[in-house]
Amino acid sequence: MQKMISPLRLASAFMAMAVGAGCGKRESVPEPAAAETTGTVGGHYAQVNGIKMYYETHGGGRPLVLIHGGGSTITTTFGKILPMLAKSRLVIAVELQAHGHTADRNAPESFEQDADDVAELLNQLNIKGADILGFSNGGNTAMQIAIRHPERARKLVLASAFYKREGMVAGFWKGMENATFNDMPKVYKEAYSQINNDPAALLNMFNRDVTRMQTFKDWKQEDIKSIQAPSLVAIGDQDIIRPEHAVEMSRLLPHGRLAILPGTHGSFMGEAMSPDPDSPMPEFFVAMLNEFFFLPMPKAK
Repeated sequence: MQKMISPLRLASAFMAMAVGAGCGKRESVPEPAAAETTGTVGGHYAQVNGIKMYYETHGGGRPLVLIHGGGSTITTTFGKILPMLAKSRLVIAVELQAHGHTADRNAPESFEQDADDVAELLNQLNIKGADILGFSNGGNTAMQIAIRHPERARKLVLASAFYKREGMVAGFWKGMENATFNDMPKVYKEAYSQINNDPAALLNMFNRDVTRMQTFKDWKQEDIKSIQAPSLVAIGDQDIIRPEHAVEMSRLLPHGRLAILPGTHGSFMGEAMSPDPDSPMPEFFVAMLNEFFFLPMPKAK
């Protein structure tokens, strides 16, 4: 475990939460099945499965969905790389139940429900299939989209995600058991408060995320093996996801690739808690993503 952040803070950050993609021949043109779309730039709301869900659209081109980490907003997770991605893609960045601008529902959070919400949003936007980048808890949601709604997931990037408890570094779950609101990183609290200055709503989001993590049960290997979307598993070498777990996931996925990058949880993409805001790693990460997204799709068996 990295020395700069305690296990308890790592737990709070997560829930508040040789590069494989660089190989192969690049596509010369987009595939017919991947629709080119021009979006209306800005923030929008949609009524999705009983909640008022917030999303933003940026740029134009083939759709790319961004799913933030626990306790986060679009900006705290993707503020650094979103403008880079929007240069060549229609970026659809969402905020999930109880996070940021999006309303809560009278039901606990679950990765399955989040996946259903994103899938329904894509249905309303008439987007059959999209590339999906999920970070941390958002990576878990991305996997559930591919499991529950495979037609919606063209390619996946699973950044700092996991599918079973032993995938986390030592001390993580002990820290999660003892997590308190005081442990939630200040940067996440401030970002939420700028959107919704209701302390009760902020505490509710925290409690929703903590409960989901505390009650998390391992997913079946068969479910991971069922994901047919080409998937890039990416973590930092000082992440809260164990490198061995990332390797395991990349091998379980039928079309899995792997990238272990220098950095902590999300620092390789410039997430809000990154220790070096001037690091060149986010630019490198985006270049790697662009290479992965435009590799040819595997041929159907």
